[in-house]
Amino acid sequence: MSAVEIECQKPPGVIEPVVRFDRCEGKADCVRVCPENVFEIRRIDKADYEKLGLMSRFKLRVHGMQVAYTPNVDSCRSCGLCVTACPEGAITLRRTDKSPAVDNPR
Repeated sequence: MSAVEIECQKPPGVIEPVVRFDRCEGKADCVRVCPENVFEIRRIDKADYEKLGLMSRFKLRVHGMQVAYTPNVDSCRSCGLCVTACPEGAITLRRTDKSPAVDNPR
């Protein structure tokens, strides 16, 4: 059993990575380390770009307008490799709305 298999113990769809576009520089470290192919690097969508402040927009232009998106977010198994690999600290993990409830009402 590999180290990734040991670390990724949650079933897909319980936890999802969230990318902060105001911090992401599109360096693709998340793409390289993700065993589930959750991430892709591409040009930031116009709607996402327009939500950013002036300094974040400037920073994105300097870095080629490239950011990480999560087209396969439902495949995430919460290993956290993307969080530790991101040099900008732009990725966090959060529980999804699709997660099973913690409480089991009787």
